[in-house]
Amino acid sequence: MRIYFMGICGTAMGNAALLARAAGHEVLGADSGVYPPMSTVLAAAGITLHEGYDPVRLEKLAPELVVVGNAMSRGNAEVEWLLDTRAIPFVSLPAFLYDAVLSVRRNIVIAGTHGKTTTTALTAFLLRANGRDPGFLIGGVPLDPPVGNHLGTAGDPFVIEGDEYDSAFFDKRSKFIHYAPHIAVLNNLEFDHADIFRDLPDVQRTFLHLTRIVPRNGWVVLNGDDANLKALGPLAWTRVVRVGLEEGNDLRIAGFRESAEGVSFRLIWQGKPWAEVKWTLSGIFNARNAAMAALAAGLALFPDDPTKLKLDALAKFRGVKRRQELLVDTPRLKVVEDFGHHPTALAETLQSFRARFPGHIIHAAFEPRSNTSRTKVLQAAFLRALALGDEIYIGAIARPEKLKPEERFDVEAVIQHLATQGVDAYTAPTHAALLDILQGKVAEETERPQVVVFFTNGSFDGIIGKFVKGVTG
Repeated sequence: MRIYFMGICGTAMGNAALLARAAGHEVLGADSGVYPPMSTVLAAAGITLHEGYDPVRLEKLAPELVVVGNAMSRGNAEVEWLLDTRAIPFVSLPAFLYDAVLSVRRNIVIAGTHGKTTTTALTAFLLRANGRDPGFLIGGVPLDPPVGNHLGTAGDPFVIEGDEYDSAFFDKRSKFIHYAPHIAVLNNLEFDHADIFRDLPDVQRTFLHLTRIVPRNGWVVLNGDDANLKALGPLAWTRVVRVGLEEGNDLRIAGFRESAEGVSFRLIWQGKPWAEVKWTLSGIFNARNAAMAALAAGLALFPDDPTKLKLDALAKFRGVKRRQELLVDTPRLKVVEDFGHHPTALAETLQSFRARFPGHIIHAAFEPRSNTSRTKVLQAAFLRALALGDEIYIGAIARPEKLKPEERFDVEAVIQHLATQGVDAYTAPTHAALLDILQGKVAEETERPQVVVFFTNGSFDGIIGKFVKGVTG
């Protein structure tokens, strides 16, 4: 089949296009400002890329199917032509994935407000380390496995990151509703995506819908410590196993320790020791990601005794790019890039760094870029999270013109509040100007070692790379 991907350079779209190519389809696509690294990877796979959106060109290309990316909306020239003519069938990306891959696989769907990408990578990594050939689709750039997509062997599980965000402008269901879970992993649940969800109960509703399509011979692997997940109820239509620190969880994380030497913890399955893990990933949140991944992979391969899954490989797991990724590592300075854009994620990372880098000054730069963090909806929680740093740098709000002034994240109010907590905070009209302030503050410190962490779900206008270049020469 000849398939055209609209918005092909996005991480999820690009990886799905590569899966389609691996499955033997002829694949082509378009994006606005075709850009690396995805454009380079796609071209290397023999996928033809087109710059911009042109309905005349699309008509001449005459694909048999158009996959419409989540970033596409009404007003796009190709979208309007598809709707006007109905000349070519079109589907959302999640619907395409179901039809092309997931409908015939036993799928492990990794859901949750935080940790989806890392847990998806961990699950695929552990399955591979135990001699299997799973398929997977990871919504980021993993270091382990070494690629973000793979069809795998038909008889082995398919692991996919299950996002609660909607599927397309014409399909407002959460993406994960399309993914036919045999095992659904619910890592955590908080209010996010204020542009499409009304409130916390609205988010809980869509997660409940996901659990309702898990078959009775499948499992829900649930964070048993999370109050918002507990509120979903007993989930009596399928088997439920719980993971966490608290007594009563089926899989318990015990003895967690974090220091400059690394992280260690034990996993205990139904009262019996499973494994002791020593690895390099920061924080109790990543220990929980590992526990969730281990149980999901174990149940997929050994449903009667998931502890048959070997976990030795966790010591070698290197993580995912832009998830607490250490860019500079010297005795005097650590520089970290993190995809964090929710206050809970920021708080957990900063708390972890206190233990991981004792005695260091922590500089935290935050870009209010996501559709939720640009607003005041979670501002109080951001205040608490940012107060865990020593020096805070808040970037310019993304797309401020699309918000009413009273709806915008109030940077000045946040800075004033942080001052009452003894935390120095700075902002600037541009990210380039903010970089100047950050560089100056870091250069001023000559006695104590320092950590600089950049929190953004975007590019921060390139200042991360510029900062790294400036300190490494």
